[in-house]
Amino acid sequence: MHTPFRSIGIVGKPSDPDIADTLSRLYGYLVSLDYAVYVAQDSVQFINQEGVPGWPMAVLGQHCDLVIAVGGDGTFLAAARAIVGYGIPLIGINLGRLGFLVDISPQDLSSKLQPILHGHYSEEHRYLLRAKIIRDGQVIHEETAVNEVAIHRWVTPSMIEIVTKIDGVFLNSQRSDGLIISTPTGSTAYSLSAGGPILYPSLNALVLVPLNPHTLSNRPIVIHDTAEIEISFCQTKQINALVTCDHIEIPDVRISDKILITKDPKPIRILHPEGQDFFQILRNKLNWSSGYHS
Repeated sequence: MHTPFRSIGIVGKPSDPDIADTLSRLYGYLVSLDYAVYVAQDSVQFINQEGVPGWPMAVLGQHCDLVIAVGGDGTFLAAARAIVGYGIPLIGINLGRLGFLVDISPQDLSSKLQPILHGHYSEEHRYLLRAKIIRDGQVIHEETAVNEVAIHRWVTPSMIEIVTKIDGVFLNSQRSDGLIISTPTGSTAYSLSAGGPILYPSLNALVLVPLNPHTLSNRPIVIHDTAEIEISFCQTKQINALVTCDHIEIPDVRISDKILITKDPKPIRILHPEGQDFFQILRNKLNWSSGYHS
């Protein structure tokens, strides 16, 4: 069989027994085609076969030239962060409720996966954000995000006052519950629920979306993705903020800290079945045009 892939990693939604049937079928299918298959450590318990070794997700990129994520978008995001540094592609099988990134259903597993394994697919690149927490001139924490970096007020009933600079130029200060800095990938996630626009995935853009701003004229703004975004705080008393990168929390951000957000230089490679249509995904997932038939 001619295929661009030889070894394949499998990452499943952790602690979810509902994935067992799909994981077992996927593992058996790939082994039957003579692929070397590496199953993530927290997913191997769901494979209905004895003696299957488990591998830390962090090392899958060293051994595989393709990774398949089985679950929802959260599983996909975790796998993406783990392998982005290795430049290998990622496929998503959807067991979640919404799933903008995971576009193969378990029912279509073999019919849609086989052409991809033979090299018939569409590929897109999605970029991550890199957030750095700077305290007293030193980087004390660094994290990546596929969807968004969000700054929230934390353990306080009061709004926080956020100062935003773009490439060193003052944009605004705002009193609000927080701020979302979203990639095009994340524009259909938290940003969307906060009133942000949907960005086409290939746009070289980021969107800044305020969370419940005190001044209603504070609206979302779209900027170029090469910009460096600097977030600081303007308060009269000590506050703590919570920074999240996708679902990863960075607590205890102080009033004197700065947050620098830039685009990570390495993209995620995502493989889709040929003919994948972003607008059709929007219609299906958001229930648009339900009464229209072309």
